[in-house]
Amino acid sequence: MYIETPRMIIRDFIPEDAADLQEILGDDETMKNCEPAYDFEKTEKFLTSFCIGRKGAVAAVHKESNKVIGYILFNEADEGVYEMGWIYTRSLWRQGYAYESCKAVIDYAFGKLNAHKVFAETIDAVKSVSLMKKLGMQIEGIQRSQTKDNHGNWADLYFYGLLGDDWRKVK
Repeated sequence: MYIETPRMIIRDFIPEDAADLQEILGDDETMKNCEPAYDFEKTEKFLTSFCIGRKGAVAAVHKESNKVIGYILFNEADEGVYEMGWIYTRSLWRQGYAYESCKAVIDYAFGKLNAHKVFAETIDAVKSVSLMKKLGMQIEGIQRSQTKDNHGNWADLYFYGLLGDDWRKVK
């Protein structure tokens, strides 16, 4: 995958991205709604096996700095159905990078891959859910007390999705 947006390049991960990815996945605050922060060894294994080996995610690279600032899960879960997720460098939160890059990936999914659906899930009912809504996704369900957060507390799991037909209507 290779997509350019005004401020970013979305591309496949490469082994040289390990240090930048560690800055994202190694931050406790950034990872609080996902899983415990990674050490460098776990980041390298994840990068090699999942991001590169299985092509399960793509990198959001800041054009000016040429630095990976975002991890975008983009994985075909079923024929024509893609799961998305995102994690971005905390110092760049609330600057529109996640929206810009995720919108570009969604446009790619429907416009180039002819996807039927893109979906996402989260326990973050504030930041992630508002981004899902901004991306045009609609609520598909809430599984109450479905999973535990990083502190061992039960958390609701929010499911959102966007159908290709709905994307085409607003395109």
